[in-house]
Amino acid sequence: MASNIHSSADARRIARRRLPWMVFDYIDGAAGAETGAVRNRAAFDALEFRPRILRDVSKRSLFVPLFGGTAGAPFGISPMGMCNLAGPGADMMLARLAAREKVPLGVSTVASTAMEPLIETAEGNAWFQLYFSGDGTGTFKLVERAKAAGYETIILTVDVPEVGRRPRELRHGFTMPFKIGPKQFVDFALHPRWSLTALFKGRPQMANFDMPGFEFDRKESRSKADRDTLARLRDMWPGKLVVKGVLDAEDAIAMRDAGVDAVQVSSHGARQLESAPSPILMLREIRNAVGPDFPLFFDTGLRSGEDVIKAYALGANFTFLGRIMQFAIAAGGEEGLHRLWDVLRDESSITLAQIGTTSLLPDAIKGALRDT
Repeated sequence: MASNIHSSADARRIARRRLPWMVFDYIDGAAGAETGAVRNRAAFDALEFRPRILRDVSKRSLFVPLFGGTAGAPFGISPMGMCNLAGPGADMMLARLAAREKVPLGVSTVASTAMEPLIETAEGNAWFQLYFSGDGTGTFKLVERAKAAGYETIILTVDVPEVGRRPRELRHGFTMPFKIGPKQFVDFALHPRWSLTALFKGRPQMANFDMPGFEFDRKESRSKADRDTLARLRDMWPGKLVVKGVLDAEDAIAMRDAGVDAVQVSSHGARQLESAPSPILMLREIRNAVGPDFPLFFDTGLRSGEDVIKAYALGANFTFLGRIMQFAIAAGGEEGLHRLWDVLRDESSITLAQIGTTSLLPDAIKGALRDT
């Protein structure tokens, strides 16, 4: 129930009980033995704030500037594939939340709801996330479709030249498109609440691949993407272009110099390369490399408002939340999603008060962390 969600850990715990094992492990799993995810959590936990006292922090703001406008919260919604597995209508729940909060909704290439109704429901607060695949023919068709739908920002995800091996989902035989065999049937039978609802609403599908002659193979290599691919996309896309999945300072500089509008520091939720560095530890280095004014976004491993504030203190201009949003939906539907969002907002605001500042602007948040 939504009223039992007091933290993202609560949402995950309830979701684990309610979701089929295959679905939970698809959402929750990471690459390899998942030591990368463990190190990400440890990296966040090792960061310590400097609590400051006797400062007037009665008027605090969580609004932050974002691409010439103002976001209503310091975090948006990461692009996530097949969200409707978490609960029927999950994509639309996230879109309505983005509209209410005036924050960007990342619409995945492999979303389970088409890009057009999502940007409409989000009242324009939606960014389209793009995977390059194959020879790029279908990829650039999606770019033109996003442009026609009214998207003004594209997120090019570059950290999946090949799909990472995630043993937890492989053991369950998880595939896209979604297929049901004997093992999955037993799993679903043991989770009747989810299964009956999903059966009534229909099996989730990858909704952006209804164009003639264009099929998506999740395992298809994306390794042909290179700097020329980026240049072609930059030339054909008139709006904002974000490159997501950057973990190296030299790459961040190269993206800036190539005319990208922002870089998103991310390890794909530790789902791609088990031994990748923890993104939160790379954030300061990348900020120092690209300079103070270039927009830096951040995702991976954010589980609380304190985590969000730590990312801002290390140089992020905006952050994105991922799988914990799906857990909230699985745990309590749309009410659960709103409940967790409000918890995260409260945690963020309380953290600002504890560290003696009133906003997330760079000058206000500077020096919030101890040098450890």
